Amino acid sequence: MRTSTEYDRPYRPLSVSVSNRVGRAARRFGFGGALDIGRMIAAARRRAGLSDFGDEWFLEPLEVLVDSINAEARLTPLGAAIQRARIVSALAIRLRAERVLREHPEILDADPGRILLIAGLQRTATTMLHRLLAADPGTRALSAWEVLSPVPLKGEGTGPPRRRMRQAKRAARAIGFLAPDFRAVHPMAWDAPEEDVLLLDLSFMSQAPEAAMHVPSYARWLETRDHTKCYEYMLTVLKILHWQRPGDRWVLKTPHHMEHLDVVLDVFPDVCVIQTHRDPKRSVPSFCSMVAHGRGIFSDHVDPVEIGAHWMRKIRRMMERSMTVRRGADTGVFIDVSFYDLVADPLGELRRIYGAAGIDFTEEAAAAARAVSERSGKDSLGRHVYSSASFGLDEETMDGHSAAYRREYRIPHEVVT
Repeated sequence: MRTSTEYDRPYRPLSVSVSNRVGRAARRFGFGGALDIGRMIAAARRRAGLSDFGDEWFLEPLEVLVDSINAEARLTPLGAAIQRARIVSALAIRLRAERVLREHPEILDADPGRILLIAGLQRTATTMLHRLLAADPGTRALSAWEVLSPVPLKGEGTGPPRRRMRQAKRAARAIGFLAPDFRAVHPMAWDAPEEDVLLLDLSFMSQAPEAAMHVPSYARWLETRDHTKCYEYMLTVLKILHWQRPGDRWVLKTPHHMEHLDVVLDVFPDVCVIQTHRDPKRSVPSFCSMVAHGRGIFSDHVDPVEIGAHWMRKIRRMMERSMTVRRGADTGVFIDVSFYDLVADPLGELRRIYGAAGIDFTEEAAAAARAVSERSGKDSLGRHVYSSASFGLDEETMDGHSAAYRREYRIPHEVVT
C-alpha cells in the first residue's frame, strides 16, 4: 500500500463522515462548539476524583493553546472531541500526580540515573536508534502506554497496570482506524518505546499541538517563553515512572529537545545528548508528510504548503538554537550520529555510542539490539510516498535554510535512487 498524497482530502471512514455531519448540525443549534477550559477542568476533577492541581502555572499555556485551537484549528466535531478528551486526560494526570507526590514525597528525591536523550531532527532515524537503545535490559524507556498514562490510577494494585495498557491498546486501534496511512509513515505499538514529548504536553508546552493542528498563534507564543518549568515537571513525572519501575539508566527521544537544549542541560543532572543527522532535503519533506497525515485526523482543512512553510522555519530555528547551545557547552555531553552510518551498521554505531557515553556494551545488550534491528521494517504497513513539491519546498530553499547546519556536522547530500 502506498500512502496518499492528497493531503487536502483526508481519509474518512464512513462512520466518521456521518458522525461529523451530525456534529456540524449540532453545532448550528449550539451544541459541541468551542473548547471550554472551565468545563474541561471540571471534567478532569470528576474523572480523577481529585481537585488539587498544586501549582497552577500551567493554566497560562493551556489558555493560549485553547484560544488558538478555537480561533485557528478548524477542527471537525470528532477532531474537537479528541482534543477535548486529550486535554481532560492531561489535567487528570496532573491531579493524580499531585496526589501521588503528596502520599510519597520520597519520589522527588529519586535519582533516575544517566539519561540518554536523543534530540535529532525529525525523520533522521531517531525512532530506530531509540528502539535499539531501549532494547538493552538495563535501559529504561517510556512505553506508549506509559506516555499516555504515566501516573497510577485510583485503586491500581502492584501488578501490571492492565487498565492503562488497555487504554493504550484502544488508542492505537483508533489511530489505525481513523488514519491507516499514518501507521505506514510512523511505526506505532501500544507497548513499544514512545516519544517523551507527551510528558511535556502535560504542561501544554510542546510542539505536539502544532504538529497535529493549525495553531500558529500558539506556536509563536511558545517560542517566546521560558521552558524551564515544563522540563522540571517532565523530570518530576519521570521520577514517578522510575518509582513505579526503575532502571539503570533512561533513554528519551523527541526532536522537540533540539529547540531547548539549554534547558535540558540545566534541568537534567546527568544527561548525554545524542544527535542524529541527515540531509534536510530528505528529512523535512518526510516530516511534512507525517504532519499532513496527522492533521487530517482532526481537520478537513489541511494546507500542505502552509505545513511546509511553517515546519521549514521551525526546523531552521531548531538547528540554529541547538548549534548555539552546543558551541558554549561541554562537548563531552554530546554524541553525533550519522543517519547513513546508523542505517548501514546499526550494531557498530550502537557500540560506538555506548563507548562515547561511558556505558558497557554487554553481550546481552548486543543480542537484544540485534533482534530489534533484524525485526525492523518487517512490520511495515505500507510504503511512505511524498515529495517536497507537495509542500511548496524546493531543494535550493531547503539547502539555504540548512547550510550552516550541514557544514557544522558535515552532512552529505543524499542521492535518491
